[in-house]
This record gives sequence, C-alpha cells and structure tokens, in this order.
Amino acid sequence: MLNILFQLTAAFIGTVSFSILFSTPNKYLPQCGLIGAMGWGVYLLTLHLAGSSVAAIFAASAILTICSRYLARFYKVTTTLFLISGIFTLVPGAGIYYTAYYTIIGPAQTAFYYGMLSLKTALAIGLGIGVAYSLPPKLFGWKKRS
Repeated sequence: MLNILFQLTAAFIGTVSFSILFSTPNKYLPQCGLIGAMGWGVYLLTLHLAGSSVAAIFAASAILTICSRYLARFYKVTTTLFLISGIFTLVPGAGIYYTAYYTIIGPAQTAFYYGMLSLKTALAIGLGIGVAYSLPPKLFGWKKRS
C-alpha cells in the first residue's frame, strides 16, 4: 500500500514538473498533477486486474482523456492542457531508450522486443484517446450551437 502511495505521489510531482517545463499556467498545475496521478492509479489498478500492460495503458489513457475533457469544459480551456500533461506518466520513454540502446549496443532480438513493446504502448495510448474523443460532446456539457 505504501508503495502505491509513493508511486501516485511521484506521478503527481512528475506531472506537475512536466507541466512547468511546458509552461502550463500556474493555476492549472494542481489539476494537471491530479490527472497524471489518477492516470497512473488507473494504470496500476487495471494492470493488477487484467495483468496486461497494454490493456492497462489503454484504460488509463481513455480515463485520462475523459477527465481532461471534463476539466477543460469546467475551466473553459483546451483539453490538451490537461491531456498532454496527464499522459506524461504513460509514455513509453524507457522502452524507446532501450530500443535505441540495444539497436546500437546489444542483440537485435532485445532491441526488437523493446521496440514492439513501445509500439504497442503508443498504439494503446492513441486508441484510448481516440475512443474517449469519440464520445459525444453532450456528455461533457457542451451544447451544439444553432
């Protein structure tokens, strides 16, 4: 339990740090941090239940996108303000690094393994965002202008 709390805290701090790096307005930093920590929490929960990293990343990115759309509507800002910051915790940075590393230094099979894992993760993120964006805007309080 303490390990999960530590991971969620680290996800919050990492997301806020990433948001600062990319000049997110200061008044939205706590919300971005909560989105990132929530996404990591959904990832951990789904990974525990489903046992699949790709399924967990898909679920987390879909939930992140839905929450980002709600916050965007509430604060009257763009969805990407929260989504880009929140998705930071799910991006396969280490997998891409190991792919490049083993392509240059190590065996080709290991590079291929990390490359495919990174590709699956990126596709899961993209599909999760796509599925959540396909939900009708009415669910988030947007009304069609006539």
